[in-house]
This record gives sequence, structure tokens and C-alpha cells, in this order.
Amino acid sequence: MPNQNSERMAFASDYMEGCHPAILQRLTETNLEKSAGYGTDAYSEAAREKIRAACEAPEAEVFFLAGGTQTNATVIDAMLRSYQGVIAAVSGHVAVHEAGAIEFGGHKVLTLEQTDGKISAEDIRACIDGYRLDDNHEHMVMPGMVYLSQPTEYGTLYSLRELEAISTVCREAGVSLYVDGARLAYALACPENDVSLPDLARLCDAFYIGGTKCGALFGEAVVFPKRGTVPHFFTIVKQHGALLAKGRIAGIQFETLFTDGLYDRIGERAIITAARIRAALQEKGYRLTIPSPTNQIFITMTNAEAEQLGEKVEMSFMEQMDADHAMMRICTSWATSDQDVDRLISCL
Repeated sequence: MPNQNSERMAFASDYMEGCHPAILQRLTETNLEKSAGYGTDAYSEAAREKIRAACEAPEAEVFFLAGGTQTNATVIDAMLRSYQGVIAAVSGHVAVHEAGAIEFGGHKVLTLEQTDGKISAEDIRACIDGYRLDDNHEHMVMPGMVYLSQPTEYGTLYSLRELEAISTVCREAGVSLYVDGARLAYALACPENDVSLPDLARLCDAFYIGGTKCGALFGEAVVFPKRGTVPHFFTIVKQHGALLAKGRIAGIQFETLFTDGLYDRIGERAIITAARIRAALQEKGYRLTIPSPTNQIFITMTNAEAEQLGEKVEMSFMEQMDADHAMMRICTSWATSDQDVDRLISCL
């Protein structure tokens, strides 16, 4: 049955469409094939090899999970000891929009103040040093990992210089660095970005390449650049209920995304259309809350303005700024069309 709100333009998120046509075609072509389960099939192995090549990390271990929260909860739990927690921005996805999934797994999220969604190497060092210099640290949660996302929850980007500084702090302190790449395709396609997949493989202990929000039906590819980083991770995935029996479905999607540079290109349309919308908003006097260069656009509106525009455009509510103003989000995707953008701009 069609969505009753189908007349509203859908700009609430970047996973509202199905998948890229190339993926749907490959799934259809291979639908009746029989293959081994749990990601041991030839398609999944081909996808792993292509991801290793793209990351310039020939020894990397690659695993396919279904979704972002599942991936974050599984990786963080697998990499931390029972007495450790994970450092994240106070606005980070694991701190705000994962329903306490990390704490449910037994690990505290240690939040730091952020600037435009980012935390700094200096603040991370101060957090780690603060724990170690505290005489009561045995009664406290030990920082064992730093969690970042690229782009951030606010659509901003860590520069290569910032990421290198954070990686240096983590390695000097013996703390893991993990990057959430749920929207990584939109970072890679952004002209302001200078961080590549090989950079992530060089600087991180683990990261994941997002599929769900980047053209796949579902799926995220977890990359451990150094083999043996988490022994028996396959078993840990199963313990978390995250192991796909029909693993080839995820494998085929990522094998397609990493064929002929599709993953590098798939975010371009989202960046181009977001730039058009951003320019129109500024031209018409809207206030942009955060200087995001990627596919997420954050706008400060009065409650009345948000309600009025929301009758025609499906947006995401992010937070209440004060009694009279809210921060709303407009989000483009790999599938956003020029016609979609034209219709939105006409409503502003």
C-alpha cells in the first residue's frame, strides 16, 4: 500500500530508497545460484579482495554485517575489555542515536565536547591522561577506544591532518581508533575531503565502509587493516546475532559497489544536490546551523517555520535549540534527482 504521506517530498534521510540499479541487477542475475553460507562464498571473497585493493591493505580482514548500530555494538564490544569504555563526541552516533546499544553491551560511552561534530586530539589526550593521573582510576572506566565518524553526525569532515593527530595520540596511549563510515561514500565524494580509504587503513585499527546509506539494500563492511586484530571475530559476530546465513547477498552488494569505482562515484549526486539546496536556502534567508559540506544540511528554524515546511517536505528533527527554535535536517542521497531538488526549492 502506498505511503499515506507520499505527496510529501522525502528528504529525511539517505536510506529511503532501495539500492543502486547495478546492485539490483546483480542480485537478480545471481538469485537462483546456490552458494556456501555465512560469507564464505566466492562473491564475498571477491568483494573482500576488491576492498583490500581499494584500501591498499592486502592483509586486511573484511567482514560483512547488516547495519550500523549492529556493527558499532559488535566491533566495540569485540575490541574492548570488560572494564573499558569508548571515547566519542557528545554528539556522536553511539552516544545519541543508538538507544544505549554500547552500554547494553557493557561498555560506557565517554563523551567529549565537540566542535561541529568533531573532537580534537588534544581533548582525547587530556581524557586519557586524566584517567591515568587520577589516584582513583581503578574505580573508573578506562578509555580503551576512540570512536569517530567520517562524516560526523553533523555532516562535517575530519581532515587528514586532524585524523593523523588523533591516530598518533591513540597509538602513543595504546588506545584503539575506530571510524564509523556509515556515510563514507559522501565523504569520499566531497571536494573538501582529503582522507582516502588507504588513509583510513593506515591510521585506524578498525573502520567500516557504509553500504546501507550508500546505495546498498543493507550492509556494512568492517575492515581490520592488520590481520589478527580481533581473534575469532567471526565467532563474536555470531554471538551478537549478526552473522548472515545468506552472506552472499551482502557480498554481491559490496562486490558491485567496488567494481569500476562505483563506491567512489556513488556519493557525487548527493553532494551536488545538497550544494544546490544549501545555496537556495542561503539565498532565501534561511539560517544554516552547521557548516556541513556533505549530504546533510542543518537549518535553524522557528517551530512555526519547521511545522509549515514540514507539511510539504519530510525532514528530520535533530534537536530543540531553545523554546522557539529547532534544528532540522535535510538529507540528500545517491538517488536524489534534479527534479526532487527543483520541487524542494520551489517550496522554500
